[in-house]
Amino acid sequence: MDIYGTKQIRNVVLLGHGGAGKTTVAEALAYLTGVTKRMGKVADGNTISDYDKEEIKRQFSISTTMVPIEYEGAEGKIKINLLDTPGYFDFVGEVEEAVSAADAAIIVVNCKAGIEVGTEKAWELCEEYRLPRIIFVTNMDDDHASFRELILKLEKQFGRKIAPFQVPIRENEKFVGFVNAVKMEGRRFTHLSEYEKCEIPEYTKKNLGIIRDALIEAVAETSEEYMERYFSGEEFTQEEIAQALREHVSEGNIVPVMMGSGINAQGFAYLLQAIDKYFPSPDKFECVGVDVSTAERFTAKYNDDVSLSARVFKTVVDPFIGKYSLMKVCTGTLKPDTVIYNVNKDAEEKVQKVYVLRGKDVIEVPELKAGDIGAVAKLNVTQTGDTIAVRTAPIVYHKPKISTPYTYMAYAKGDEDKISSALAKMMDEDLTLRSVSDTENRQTLLYGIGEQQLEVVVSKLQARYKVDIVLSKPKFAFRETLRKKVEAQGKYKKQSGGHGQYGDVKMSFEPSGDLETPYVFEEKVFGGAVPKNYFPAVEKGVQECVQKGPLAGYPVVGVKATLLDGSYHPVDSSEMAFKMAATLAFKKAFMEANPVLLEPIASLKVTVPDKFTGDVMGDLNRRRGRVLGMNSNHHGKQIIEADIPMSELFGYNTDLRSMTGGIGEFSYEFSRYEQAPGDVQKREVEARAAEAE
Repeated sequence: MDIYGTKQIRNVVLLGHGGAGKTTVAEALAYLTGVTKRMGKVADGNTISDYDKEEIKRQFSISTTMVPIEYEGAEGKIKINLLDTPGYFDFVGEVEEAVSAADAAIIVVNCKAGIEVGTEKAWELCEEYRLPRIIFVTNMDDDHASFRELILKLEKQFGRKIAPFQVPIRENEKFVGFVNAVKMEGRRFTHLSEYEKCEIPEYTKKNLGIIRDALIEAVAETSEEYMERYFSGEEFTQEEIAQALREHVSEGNIVPVMMGSGINAQGFAYLLQAIDKYFPSPDKFECVGVDVSTAERFTAKYNDDVSLSARVFKTVVDPFIGKYSLMKVCTGTLKPDTVIYNVNKDAEEKVQKVYVLRGKDVIEVPELKAGDIGAVAKLNVTQTGDTIAVRTAPIVYHKPKISTPYTYMAYAKGDEDKISSALAKMMDEDLTLRSVSDTENRQTLLYGIGEQQLEVVVSKLQARYKVDIVLSKPKFAFRETLRKKVEAQGKYKKQSGGHGQYGDVKMSFEPSGDLETPYVFEEKVFGGAVPKNYFPAVEKGVQECVQKGPLAGYPVVGVKATLLDGSYHPVDSSEMAFKMAATLAFKKAFMEANPVLLEPIASLKVTVPDKFTGDVMGDLNRRRGRVLGMNSNHHGKQIIEADIPMSELFGYNTDLRSMTGGIGEFSYEFSRYEQAPGDVQKREVEARAAEAE
């Protein structure tokens, strides 16, 4: 592959709903630019992007894949780094990594399916990252797919930025060409995406009028002068339209809508022209970070004439091809056989060779210029989000913003070392995956975005690393406490030849009022009934008891223990005897003091469109949640705030998606403990008793 300068590079992320055709778009673009001799199909498992066994088996993308292609543009050859992302929401971390490295986006929409939740989420990501974008409509070969209806829906959903560039030409229920609405000229496909000029068919002129009006309206929106001319009925010249499109598409103020058929590779030559013409090269942007040496804000253009800095936005760990750190070069030039400085880890690493990845193919290149995307193999300390630079110019760039995982399952351990090693590699690849040891409940938890992601992890562990884990419903971190004051005696007396054991205490146990502290210990002993040197042993007995309560084996909180009286033996008493006496007193008193289970309560925020608020609040009530309020986020959505038991959030991700068609989002954090209802307590106590048998 040739070396490309910053101005010759286009970094383009493919976004959209699962099944919209992103991988097919990448495949068609690769085919038309000569990367492959034969166009692969997702159903056949032979595409460049979906090369992982799990992706082939499930027939959808799980990871972001790089597909660099070379295209002879209007002003010379360019390199287009396509980033093909998953469409299913469980793999949103992959999408967020790709978007952080992209300079523009193609939002793929299936014409027949129309605007889906993934379309809306893709648009929101582009707005957040201020990415210029093109909407590419697939499935135009389906005669029942209405392009005109889709345009009306896009305008309603996303506003007057929408600028349709084409009108389909159909003959005998087949997609045979299009009208270029910018130049007002007909185009008929000759072979694949190649086309020739043709007359504009009469039957397309009605739709062409609607499409052309939408295009002109988008142009008019770009300036007050144009808006005044538009409302006065004045026509724009062809040059004015072309200039407005060239300027404002690259800034994201106009969003072209184009079309094609993925399976027939039609419409992609025009898309390649648009990428070349309208999408910005990296030199139009700035890299923003912090200069570690001065702690001041650092801003620079993508420029290869200065010292090296690059941002690692993704890690690939493949058991066959090894570990690769994918990075976007921000300044300078990345070359092989050089030493780089990891600013985040304050460590130097050696770059042996520099590569670009194309699906599973690893292509060695002599260097990478600023703005380009490539990979380095076998870096030991470097992880996703790290910045590499030179020691004399230590710059740190912002890490990709990755969604927080809230869905978790417990998993049974087999070979602990093998599982830990395999999971560590998978967590290097996927920042939304976390393994957490819950020592209190003697379980290990696997966190992810959703259940489907966790299922894929289990399958990958087995296929890649020959490690089996079984996911199960987790145990929740209940607590135990008491509700009234009780006094109890604990006497430990044992004779076994020689010195015996003797400890005798009278203690009171009552609520302390502080559920964040396990216990408070006091002594009110008069007249030396219990010598002072045994006080610590008595407290030690209480300390051990609160770790595992008598009711259901959960930690005890909120107890005030007071040593009131007791007796000792000058020979047989010992610290161990008084510790045991305190333990006996605790267990006796606790079960007489109206013991209760406390359940963890979470503060929950659910963000949904207005029309789903009733369903969501009803569901929260069924889950024993208390809705506290609702606020608008000023983008047509409501943020519902509620308190809810943590145990009731199990499976919530799946149910919320089902209720809202996938558009609902939620987050939560632990808030406090509250007394569990009687039925919950009964069920939990019985479950723990059954486990102990």
